[in-house]
Amino acid sequence: MASVAMTRTKTASGTSTSPRNRRRQLAGFLFVLPCVIFVCCFFLIPLVFTGWMSLNNWTIFGETHFIGFENYANLTQDHVFLSSFVFTTKYTLVACPLICLLGFLLALLMQQARWGVGIFRTVFFLPVVIGLGSASYLWIWLYNDQSGAINALLLRLGLIHAPILWFNTANMGLLAVVIMIIWKTSGFAMLLFLMGIQAIPPELYEAARVDGANYWMRLLRITVPLLRRTFALTLVLVVTGSYLAFDQFYIMTHGGPENQTVTIVQRIYQVAFIYFKLGYSASQAIILLIVLLVISLAQLFILRGSPTE
Repeated sequence: MASVAMTRTKTASGTSTSPRNRRRQLAGFLFVLPCVIFVCCFFLIPLVFTGWMSLNNWTIFGETHFIGFENYANLTQDHVFLSSFVFTTKYTLVACPLICLLGFLLALLMQQARWGVGIFRTVFFLPVVIGLGSASYLWIWLYNDQSGAINALLLRLGLIHAPILWFNTANMGLLAVVIMIIWKTSGFAMLLFLMGIQAIPPELYEAARVDGANYWMRLLRITVPLLRRTFALTLVLVVTGSYLAFDQFYIMTHGGPENQTVTIVQRIYQVAFIYFKLGYSASQAIILLIVLLVISLAQLFILRGSPTE
C-alpha cells in the first residue's frame, strides 16, 4: 500500500509540474526561434541555393540547365582561379602569423594597470573600427610616390634614395597590403589575447613567483599554455578573414599587375558580376567554403587544448 501511495504521489507530482515544464520549454523555444530563423534565412537557405547553382549552367542571360559537376571539373583547368588560390594562401601565410604575434606582444604590454595604458589600448584598437575600404584609400595616399607620407619619411631618414613604387610589382603590392592589414587588425587580436590573459587566475603567477620562476618561465609555462584556446580562436578568425580578403586588394592593387594579386573572393566576384557565370562562381564559392571548413577544423583540433584547461 505504501509503494502504491508513493507511486501515485510521484505521478501526481509529475503531472502537476508537467505544464510548468512545458511552459519553460516553450519559452526557451521562443527565445531561440529568432536565431534559428536568422540562420535559416541568411545561411542555410543561401548555402543550399548556392550548392544547387553550382550544379547548373546558370547565367543571368539565357536558359539554365543542369550540368552536374562539370563546373567543379572546369576549376581544375582554370589557371586564374588556381593562381588566385595560391596567391590568397601566400597572403594568409604571410599576414596571419604577423597579426597574431603583434597582437600577442601588444597584449603583454597592455595587460598591466598602469597610468596611460587605457589611452594606448584605445590607440592600438582604433584602426579596427575604421572601415576596410576607408583604410585602403588612406594607405593608398600614404604609399603615393609623389605626396605619400611613407616615401617622404623614408627619404628624410636616408633609408631610400628614390620613392618606392609600391604597386608596380606583385610582391611589393602584397607587402603594401600586408602592412596595411597588420595595422588594421592587430588591435583586434590584441583585444582577444588581452581578455585571455586577464582570465588567467593571478594566484598561478603568485605561486610561480614564490617558487622562483622568472618572467620568461611564467610566460612559457603559464601564459602561453593557458592561452591555447585563445590562440585557436584568434587564428581561426584571422585565417578566415585572410582567405575572404577582397576590399583591400580590389581597392589598392586592382588585382594587378597582370592579375597576379587577384584573391579567391575577387575571382568569384569577377566571374559572377563581370562574366555573369553565376553557376561557375557558385562552384568556386563552395570550394572556398570547404577549404575554410577544413582549415578551421584542423586548427581547432591542433590547438584545442586539454579538457582540463
